[in-house]
Amino acid sequence: MYAVVGCTDCGSYWLLTDPKQSDSATCPTCGRRHQTKKLRTFYESEDREAAREARAALLAKKHGDSEAFADVAHVSELEAQVEESGISEAAYLEESGLDPDEVQEAGDTARERSRSRDEIVRDAVREGGTEREIVSCAVEDGVPRDAATKLLEKLRRQGEVIQSGGELRLV
Repeated sequence: MYAVVGCTDCGSYWLLTDPKQSDSATCPTCGRRHQTKKLRTFYESEDREAAREARAALLAKKHGDSEAFADVAHVSELEAQVEESGISEAAYLEESGLDPDEVQEAGDTARERSRSRDEIVRDAVREGGTEREIVSCAVEDGVPRDAATKLLEKLRRQGEVIQSGGELRLV
């Protein structure tokens, strides 16, 4: 279950995963901690994309851009239009004199070797565990302890990480 909720202090909207599972939530914008049962819920859905779309509509309305928002297609439609338009990546590479398979292999190799600190912390959260376990996992992968703790707190403030039953997980 996903819910679009709003902060009573700064007016920010964010997505909350399983609002009935946690007692409190922190606004990703101003950092104010709220009791989830007292947060105003603007929209609820089982579908994360539907909740994201509802949040986007609320933000457009808040900024007086409802008409412009209504003219824009849904995100999934925009993604399909992008896929269908223009030249394919493989054709572009071939016309540039490059082998698409070699480019893909080089990219995969580089990605395996160089993950950002943010990616390492996110991967540690995906593996699951308490805050201490996640920070330790990130430290083992080369992120300094202070940086891992700060990145984890940033993800929490942004509403991308929630705590449930003592364990952290990505939204």
